[in-house]
Amino acid sequence: MTAALLQVRDLRTHFETRAGTIKAVDGISFTLERGEILGLVGESGSGKSVTGFSLIGLLDAPGRIAGGSVMFRGQELVGLRQAEMRKLRGKRIAMIFQDPAATLNPVLTIGQQMAMAVQAHGGGGEGAALALAARSLVRVGIPDAAARLNAYPHEFSGGMRQRVAIAIALLHEPELIIADEPTTALDVSIQAQILAEMKTLAQESGTALIWISHDLAIVSSLADRVIVLYLGRIVEYGSVSDVLRAPLHPYTRGLLDSLPALAAPGQKLTQIPGSTPSPLNVPPGCPFAPRCSHATDLCRSEPPRVGDQRHGAFCHHPLSVAP
Repeated sequence: MTAALLQVRDLRTHFETRAGTIKAVDGISFTLERGEILGLVGESGSGKSVTGFSLIGLLDAPGRIAGGSVMFRGQELVGLRQAEMRKLRGKRIAMIFQDPAATLNPVLTIGQQMAMAVQAHGGGGEGAALALAARSLVRVGIPDAAARLNAYPHEFSGGMRQRVAIAIALLHEPELIIADEPTTALDVSIQAQILAEMKTLAQESGTALIWISHDLAIVSSLADRVIVLYLGRIVEYGSVSDVLRAPLHPYTRGLLDSLPALAAPGQKLTQIPGSTPSPLNVPPGCPFAPRCSHATDLCRSEPPRVGDQRHGAFCHHPLSVAP
């Protein structure tokens, strides 16, 4: 049996502040196979984006990896020298940021930036690099791609800039792409095109994807498996069909019930009661207990655990039947 493409074990990312230590990622473990698409979902502040940044060493101070392991094709990434990490980023592991401003340089043309990304990993001469760049732009639906290589980022709309950022990530057809809500700024038709391209890439070339999103509809149509995060911890995991059709954790059930599409016209929208606790003051036991209608004294005192099953929830009183 071959090893998984990515193996994450007990990953912990902390931010040291004057007020105390923020455990943005608090003991996350998962594996990812070649060609698999994994969705990371949860409310804002659940640790989704920080997880992505942690995997490829893009944390800014005061953030740091406090513990755990990230194995990519058998190579440990935690503690890897920056020079070695740069050889992986962009070629074998790529990341698509939610804000294209984090990817594009405003004083360079699109063609210059994409050619640099190609040549940084031995992509040949400038002509070959620009030809590859144009083909990648076509893949994400940018018309007249060869001419648009001469444009600057400010000449593109926000959605077009995001498509360029996605095209840059696709240049080398990496083995792993970490996508941090990359289709948020795109209209529905382009979003569908990008999602179809991503699924094709995974199926035909074996590229694995970690798709970070708060949009459960996108995750349900794209991902194979899903992990639900809350306060930096995994609360539920499993196949998309298992988790979204028959959730075990009350938090997952609350996320699904909050979808506006499920409410009848004129019906008041359902919401999860309360608000997310401060990461500086995480409650003992289950972190969701203060907001959970199923919580008992056990939930407020003992951290929940889960076995090694295909679909599991870190919950003392998991839901047995989806409403």
